[in-house]
Amino acid sequence: MAARTAIGLDIGTSGVRAAELTFGRHGVRLEKFGQVAVPAGAVRDGEVVEPVSVAEAIKELWGATRFSSKQVVLGVANQRVVVRNVELPWLPVAELRKSLGLQVADLLPMPVEQAVLDFHPVEEVRGDRGRMIRGMLVAASRDVVLANVRCAERAGLTPTSVDLTSFAVLRSLGSGAFGDGATEALIDVGARVTNIVVHTAGVPTFVRILLMGGQDITDALAERVGSSLAEAEGLKHVVGMDRQAGPEFTNASRAVEATAQSLVDEIRGSLDYYSSTTPGAPVERVVVSGGGSLLRGLTDRLGQAVRVPVEVGDPMKDMSIGKTGLDDDQLALVRPLAAVPVGLAMGAAR
Repeated sequence: MAARTAIGLDIGTSGVRAAELTFGRHGVRLEKFGQVAVPAGAVRDGEVVEPVSVAEAIKELWGATRFSSKQVVLGVANQRVVVRNVELPWLPVAELRKSLGLQVADLLPMPVEQAVLDFHPVEEVRGDRGRMIRGMLVAASRDVVLANVRCAERAGLTPTSVDLTSFAVLRSLGSGAFGDGATEALIDVGARVTNIVVHTAGVPTFVRILLMGGQDITDALAERVGSSLAEAEGLKHVVGMDRQAGPEFTNASRAVEATAQSLVDEIRGSLDYYSSTTPGAPVERVVVSGGGSLLRGLTDRLGQAVRVPVEVGDPMKDMSIGKTGLDDDQLALVRPLAAVPVGLAMGAAR
């Protein structure tokens, strides 16, 4: 049987990234990975606002990386995406998805005709209302989804599906290796958007999308010290939040500390909310990824806040590496950034 190929395309605030995977009898192999920066402001809080600039970046990405196909799976995550745990009357999943608009209209903060809907079943339950199915309802603004699709099409690509980036992170980083039935929180810290997904043995139980990330820290630092964003980005990684920087960086350290701690507090608040609503399945481990997670000291501070082990995830750990054109050092740099595009490609293989 010939190996299947899938490409996941992540349109992020700071850049576009794509990963090409093949799926064969010997497992999953990373064939290509590439990324290209987008102009500042072209994507705002996960929403495309300058489609021409983003499409040009995607074209550049395809030209530089030489992916084998123009068919892609896209991701979406922003403030106009709603994810809720719901219970609906039992129906076969295919029929349930067809009738979602009628069943969930009263649960949405937007007109149902303006939303793209999906439902991910978790379990069947029986109660006072009879046979029900419990799962996660995903509702995304149709305009947001179409903006991503049109950018890809403008770049000459053919989107085959659109997926929630939180579920992509779950596919690429979720692990049952530390105990059947165990619960872990996956946190992908992007430039402006942080995806949080809690799962138990691969089944998602909680999703939250925060409009905060590594770029917010850079912005605060640039304003505090009066530097350019590029200079602030470099200074941010010199300073970190582990209090190792010298006294000459006191002013910069305070800016990084304040903004990064706000991000930690938001993550902790989300996990506290999960714990209060799901007391029977406490989070046992946190796995972080994304460019924002590279800030020195962030994982330690997050571990102190949530009081469970925190580790850096590797979306490539269970796959072989093909002829990507990247050496070991380059691969080490992109691993934390690859969770979303890798997970999107993995979703195409379902």
